[in-house]
Amino acid sequence: MKYLPLFLSIGFLMSGAWACQQATESGAEEEVQSDSTAVESKANSLLLQGETHLRNIRQLTDGGDNAEAYFSFDNSMAVFQSNYQDWGVGCDQIFYFDIAHDNLMARPPKMLSTGKGRTTCSYFLPGDSTIVYASTHLGGETCPPEPGREEGYVWPIYPSFDIFTADLNGNITGQLTNAPGYDAEATVSPQGDKIVFTSTRSGDLELWTMNIDGSDKKQVTTGLGYDGGAFFSPDGTKLIFRASRPKTEADQKEYKDLLAKGLVKPTNMELYVCNVDGSELRQITQLGNANWAPFFHPSGEKVIFSSNHKSERGFPFNLFMINLDGTGLEQITFDEQFDSFPMFSYDGKKLIFSSNRNNGGTRNTNLFIADWVE
Repeated sequence: MKYLPLFLSIGFLMSGAWACQQATESGAEEEVQSDSTAVESKANSLLLQGETHLRNIRQLTDGGDNAEAYFSFDNSMAVFQSNYQDWGVGCDQIFYFDIAHDNLMARPPKMLSTGKGRTTCSYFLPGDSTIVYASTHLGGETCPPEPGREEGYVWPIYPSFDIFTADLNGNITGQLTNAPGYDAEATVSPQGDKIVFTSTRSGDLELWTMNIDGSDKKQVTTGLGYDGGAFFSPDGTKLIFRASRPKTEADQKEYKDLLAKGLVKPTNMELYVCNVDGSELRQITQLGNANWAPFFHPSGEKVIFSSNHKSERGFPFNLFMINLDGTGLEQITFDEQFDSFPMFSYDGKKLIFSSNRNNGGTRNTNLFIADWVE
């Protein structure tokens, strides 16, 4: 749940240079060098001071709110949600694109959801020919209403969300949940055998797992509070997730009252890790404010996440990294607005994330991809 890259083929240009006569080689090489410098300059302009773990950053979208972009298993594609009106949608729908070849600045990506209702949290399934995502379209074809500000800043927990699978032509191939209440936020194990999701089927917002075909649903967490945004470790044995844990009687009453209205307040969340069966649950951050959108580092020994714990006014959100024992906190991005939804490619070479950087002073949240530097 959330709330034209420039490509240059040096090999092609250089093959043209070698075909020219020797007298023109120096000019061709200067052209290649000039174009390469332009690409590097553009990438560097998107990096902010201190972002030493990122290199060759590229902006992938330019308009609307684009979030939760996640790699295919072969790292060649990404699936994400967007409400960009220029793509013909009124609220979040699911899209996918080929990272190396599709230019989202020039033409819309392929929409995989129905275009009805509202969607969230898409993820590739093993084989990269199908995806899983949540949608409210069975509860109504129009976008469900946004909550007002009477309760402060809250997220809607639409009870009409269910989890579906679809192929890359947008055809629904299955429905994995059909219980009353909220079922969403599904992600897939790198081992390709399990899906984790958030559900209210027990009466609270808890983590559940199921097989890829929707069978063998098991409850993972039990503590009062919102457990969500879970991801598997690279070896598929652990889960990292965000959670609110209201402590006082007043806080617990507020949480329950909001949940009864289909709402949750996400302003106080910390990160927790546990085994896939829920055992060995432990809190790994105690930073205050909102710590969320965690994802395992390829080593499986630390996680990257989004946090505003340094802020007294809600913003900025930046990416941080921390060891699973809660030590070694390191800031990764240094935005003045919003960076979130990070995912490492399966080979650990790339990081894709959402950011408000370079949006021309608008509220647009765009997708960015960068090489990861250890």
